[in-house]
Amino acid sequence: MALRPPRGPKRRVIVEEPYRINERITAPEVRLVGENVEQGVYPLSKALEMAVAQSLDLVEIAPNAVPPVCKVTDYSKFKYEQKKKQKEIKSKAQKVVIKEIRFGPNTDDHDFDFKLKHAINFLKEGSKVKAYVHFVGRTIVFKERGTQLLERFTDALADYGKIEMEPKLEGKRMTVIIAPVPKK
Repeated sequence: MALRPPRGPKRRVIVEEPYRINERITAPEVRLVGENVEQGVYPLSKALEMAVAQSLDLVEIAPNAVPPVCKVTDYSKFKYEQKKKQKEIKSKAQKVVIKEIRFGPNTDDHDFDFKLKHAINFLKEGSKVKAYVHFVGRTIVFKERGTQLLERFTDALADYGKIEMEPKLEGKRMTVIIAPVPKK
């Protein structure tokens, strides 16, 4: 029977609040904003009294300003709104999608045209295209064919995208990245 190590006392994790509220505000004077409050610069004690009179919290929203800006609001509602804003900003951020297209050094014209159509569709939908020529075995001796193939590919896509990374050989792959042309 194996012995377990003794368990220590349970530790509570303290979550650091992103904003200072009420008595945690350290500045002697604050610029006060909020609903049902006359905006202006007040001593901290007066600002706290005004917040307590409305049964609300005093939240420091701009600690680096001189004097710091504080808002009279319900703190839990304020945190909820901040979280909501962050979520909205995150959802509006563009996510970069890279689609890959693989060629061989001996890719035929029909296959090339087929893959070109796919690349055009990818660029139209806003994705980047990473096209590469994969050299298998002894086909590495045909590097110039790979270069010609990728140059032909990028020339055919000139109306739909611009070259982000010139063709370069990495191991057994010659790669080029094409970014979509921004829509006007």
